[in-house]
Amino acid sequence: MAAAALTACQRPAAPVSAETPHVLAATDVAAGRYLVMTGGCNDCHTPNYARTGGKVPETEWLKGQAVGYHGAWGTSYPNNLRRTVAGMTEDAFVEMLSTREGLPPMPWPSVRAMAEADKRALYRYIKSLPLEGDPAPMALPPGQTPATPYEDMTMRVPGAPAQG
Repeated sequence: MAAAALTACQRPAAPVSAETPHVLAATDVAAGRYLVMTGGCNDCHTPNYARTGGKVPETEWLKGQAVGYHGAWGTSYPNNLRRTVAGMTEDAFVEMLSTREGLPPMPWPSVRAMAEADKRALYRYIKSLPLEGDPAPMALPPGQTPATPYEDMTMRVPGAPAQG
């Protein structure tokens, strides 16, 4: 049942046309910062962001974290996006955001649907940040219990027998 719910959340994105709306700002870096703030990137990719209601200084944004998200897919970890862009060209980053099929809870269909200009703005904002922070742990396959802290995203049905 949980797998069916996840599949419904991971439908392919609709094709994006040249007329797709995108963020306008004074600079691409400012547009990228806005997208990070409003797109929920910090919720997972910035340590303690969600737990503190966003009260994390911008100097700490997008460094990834070792708190995993555990579900039917295994355990996934939010990458240090500063390290991700440090090793990629802008075109490679845009290609990744346009084609990647990744693990939950990352909203890949929404990311793929973004306008190319917004993907480039994200890259330019993240690239403007200093290269700091550690790499995130590698994802774990289903059936492995993480050694790190993790959020349990297993579906629970009240009154249903526990599944183990």
